[in-house]
Amino acid sequence: MAQQLPKVNELGFFEIRLESIGGLGANLAGKMLAEAGVMGAGFNGVSFSSYGSEKKGSPVKAHIRFCDLQTNIRDTSPVERPHVVGIFHENLSKTVNVVSGIYEDSTVLVNSSKDPESLKEKMNLVGGTIAVIDATNIALEENNRVNMAMLGALFRLCDFLDPQIMKDVIRKSLEKKYPQAVAPAIRTFERGYEEVRFQTFALPEGVEMPAFVRQDTPILGYETQPIGGTITNPGNSILKDLSISRSGMMPDFDEEKCIHCAACDNVCPDFCFVWEEGADKKGRPQMFLQGIDYQYCKGCLKCVQACPTEALSDLRETEGYADQKRVPHRHNLAAGV
Repeated sequence: MAQQLPKVNELGFFEIRLESIGGLGANLAGKMLAEAGVMGAGFNGVSFSSYGSEKKGSPVKAHIRFCDLQTNIRDTSPVERPHVVGIFHENLSKTVNVVSGIYEDSTVLVNSSKDPESLKEKMNLVGGTIAVIDATNIALEENNRVNMAMLGALFRLCDFLDPQIMKDVIRKSLEKKYPQAVAPAIRTFERGYEEVRFQTFALPEGVEMPAFVRQDTPILGYETQPIGGTITNPGNSILKDLSISRSGMMPDFDEEKCIHCAACDNVCPDFCFVWEEGADKKGRPQMFLQGIDYQYCKGCLKCVQACPTEALSDLRETEGYADQKRVPHRHNLAAGV
């Protein structure tokens, strides 16, 4: 017999939205979450995702709806007023309004090592419950995926779902082809379930939740769109920030071991390396590597594999390290670069 949903909207739906980037497994997590609700808890449910190109680092949203068996699901539009939001990378808040549309009593789950107070300020949250799980660190320690730890935490938030059902799904999905992956996946899921921590922030007196903005952008119509469809925001990479694409690891540069061979620059897909012209010991012109502009680094670690002298090594990303070690590009303003 189906359990009772803790809360529903005016259409009778309990809604979840997962905010992520390609490569962290939010699409699969959404499908598994919906399956557990339908097959294990006896609800009606639906899951679908929205994303652009299927590549690591591109924005991804997964949408899940649950309702009782007497309610028909005829709404497959994106979840805009979620009861639960799962944020797979805290730095998504730099470029996306990840808490858009939440209610006063919504729960926001964040993959982070920070405390809830810091995350509240970072995401400009005025009220609600923040749940924090260091999913990236758990995944690295268990040699598994971030989405398994996030799923564990989501099951803790959705107490109408049975975590044992999810463990059975994991075992069934992996044991035939990848039997060695079953135990790490279940451990990662269990740690996500057990290690999530919560803090509720009451809405201050006289303060209202921010007005909902559809899809985080103004609605464009015949009266509001630019004349002739003109692109008013010119293309550039100065404001681009790929730090949300890193999955816990980043390259670390040791200048003393570097021979300035540019093997790293040849394999870097995002031109992260900063060079400066100088002269070698014989006075001949040569380019010298100054360091890494971490704003454009998505942590693919191709440079570490290509480096012949171990001047580049993989390092666990820690808070503030990339900002401290970043060597910004020298932009040639006269040339418009």
